[in-house]
Amino acid sequence: MRSRRKLARSSSLLAALVALLAVLLLSAPASYAVAPAAPSPGAAPSPSPSSPEAFPNTINGVLRNAGQPVPGVTIRATGEGYSAETVTSATGAWTIGVPVQGTYQVELVESTLPQGVALAPGAQNPRTVTFANTSNAGAIFPLGEGIKVQGANFGEQLVERVIAGISFGLLLALAAVGLSLIFGTTGLTNFAHGEMVTFGAVLMFAFSGMGLPVWLAAVLAVVGGAVAGYVQDAGLWRPLRRRGTGLIPMMIVSIGLALAARYTIQLFFGGGTQQLPGAQSPQLSLGAISISQNTLRSLIISAIVIGLLGFLLQRTRLGKATRAVADNPALASASGIDVDRVIRIVWTVGGLLAALGGILWAYYRPGVSFNMGQQLLLLIFAGVTLGGLGTVYGALVGSVIVGIFVEVSTIWLEADLKFVGALLIMIVVLLFRPQGILGRKERVG
Repeated sequence: MRSRRKLARSSSLLAALVALLAVLLLSAPASYAVAPAAPSPGAAPSPSPSSPEAFPNTINGVLRNAGQPVPGVTIRATGEGYSAETVTSATGAWTIGVPVQGTYQVELVESTLPQGVALAPGAQNPRTVTFANTSNAGAIFPLGEGIKVQGANFGEQLVERVIAGISFGLLLALAAVGLSLIFGTTGLTNFAHGEMVTFGAVLMFAFSGMGLPVWLAAVLAVVGGAVAGYVQDAGLWRPLRRRGTGLIPMMIVSIGLALAARYTIQLFFGGGTQQLPGAQSPQLSLGAISISQNTLRSLIISAIVIGLLGFLLQRTRLGKATRAVADNPALASASGIDVDRVIRIVWTVGGLLAALGGILWAYYRPGVSFNMGQQLLLLIFAGVTLGGLGTVYGALVGSVIVGIFVEVSTIWLEADLKFVGALLIMIVVLLFRPQGILGRKERVG
């Protein structure tokens, strides 16, 4: 009777979480987070077929000269049997909707540039734009005589890619550390962890759509991710552990949970990609190096959170208990540690970190979609595998290496192929060092 009451309570928690998500998404207007600038009053309107509302895929950018917007310039996109053009708005922003993802030639019509304004020397025009795992693609046309075209200097381009890779690796580590903690304390390979990443970004979109400030929406989304991790363990994994369910059946359950969560989110969120407020951030110049404001913020936030987590694991009683459970649950239990409580906290922290990683990933891509966590899951597993299964610091090191590898590879590879490197990393590591960089041999096999 007691177990039935607990099961009913757990089921009620899961149902309440799904209902809350549905209410938030249905109350958030989809048009809120999409932020293409309106055409300037004096500019010619874009052809209706090319408007962002007409198609789910867009090519966009911003024209600036000496820090000032350049309005009234014609931008034309051609490719995949389709052609359209638009005019930059008063803020210099432009957006062209296209029917399908693919490769397009984007041209700036130089005759429409204002007098005294010209493309920077060496700037490509037209530019080739290829969609890569997102419904939004960008094209940059640098203006001005004194501007150095990105990529003209290999050293500068390499440094920029490394910085972007560190930022990407750290946000990847947020999700990977949570996954590694869960694996270390329970032995479960959780394939639904990608949906926890998506859940954080979707909550951020929902709270932003309700008109909340960005910082408050982010805080509530992270708290929501923590609650989701707690409820997931209380409603599903703890009952399965108490029944003595094996790790293989539990892994299969996690795959089913991932599919159910993914398409439940799609049901309420939709299949398109939505933008969070402030997704298009300005570029910051650090000497000869250029980095977007969102990328820099992501790097700083990720580093602070991971540093704080490392301190908690090393210096607090809870952190030591968590490491003890990950090392030997039976011995930890015999030593008086409440293993179930530690695991519950690990799931909560894992959900919190995954939600934060999802928010930063949505700004990094940029965009929120129902399957964004699925796209990131391979990279998460690559980072965990490279660093060592069940080791927190291994997940951190492995994720940073994967992030740098993915971003630096774009210098030589097409953008569509950059994630293939993550799969190659997993294959190589499993062949030559299956325990990972910081893992121990007894953890495998």
